[in-house]
Amino acid sequence: QLVESGGGSVQAGGSLRLSCAASGYTYSSYCMGWFRQAPGKEREGVAAIDTDGDADYADSVKGRFTISKDNAKNTLYLEMNSLSPEDTAMYYCAAELSCTFPPSRSQDDYDNWGQGTQVTVS
Repeated sequence: QLVESGGGSVQAGGSLRLSCAASGYTYSSYCMGWFRQAPGKEREGVAAIDTDGDADYADSVKGRFTISKDNAKNTLYLEMNSLSPEDTAMYYCAAELSCTFPPSRSQDDYDNWGQGTQVTVS
């Protein structure tokens, strides 16, 4: 089970840190990803991290977002800075059981998903 937290409302230029806590997973064994979906748009892969800690980002968030994980706490993070209204979306974390290298940002490669946490930037 994956449970996201940390979403909320923030003004443009602000920051948020999302967390994804896992039960039944060992983060060190899986690729993990953050995805987002805005109303009327398709789900987008924002960032992904593999078992070695190597990350991949969508061009739209490079330099602003950072994905990381704490294997000891079995928690995935997404640090989001310089937020803009275009970042408004529901954010989901997901686990890829057959990890790929480099880590995939395609939702089709991910097996298990959290319920999402809403991020609103105004």
